[in-house]
Amino acid sequence: MPFYENVFIVRQDVSTTQVETMATEFADLVKAQGGEVKKTEHWGLKSLPFRIRKNRKGHYVLLNLDAPPAAVAELERTMRINEDVLRYLTIRVDELEEGPSAMLRARDERPRREGGFGDRGDRGGGFRDRGERGGFRDERGPRTDEVPAVGGEA
Repeated sequence: MPFYENVFIVRQDVSTTQVETMATEFADLVKAQGGEVKKTEHWGLKSLPFRIRKNRKGHYVLLNLDAPPAAVAELERTMRINEDVLRYLTIRVDELEEGPSAMLRARDERPRREGGFGDRGDRGGGFRDRGERGGFRDERGPRTDEVPAVGGEA
């Protein structure tokens, strides 16, 4: 049987457990049609590149399939009917990937930032720093929260 990769996007207001249930239902549909789901990956809630039916985010799910074309056609028909599925894409591949997909590998290989919230690292201090009373002071001039004295004496 041919191999397929199917990615579908579910609306943002659907819970993660409902998305996993949908993926299980789609997998059962493929199995009932004589196919097999080799791998299921939930990529998480991600921003969409553009609005789709007034949604700015969506849950992405990948299914790796070993199924006949009739099973894939029935899967796509079911996804088209489901109101929670925003988009889907099925492509035929020569062989299925072993291990995590490129999306999950990219998430795992992403460097973690050291330090806490607001840590500037080694980017330097910039031109402004906090003064004693909390106002900003330019390193080259007077404090911006103080008004210079008028009339000669300070």
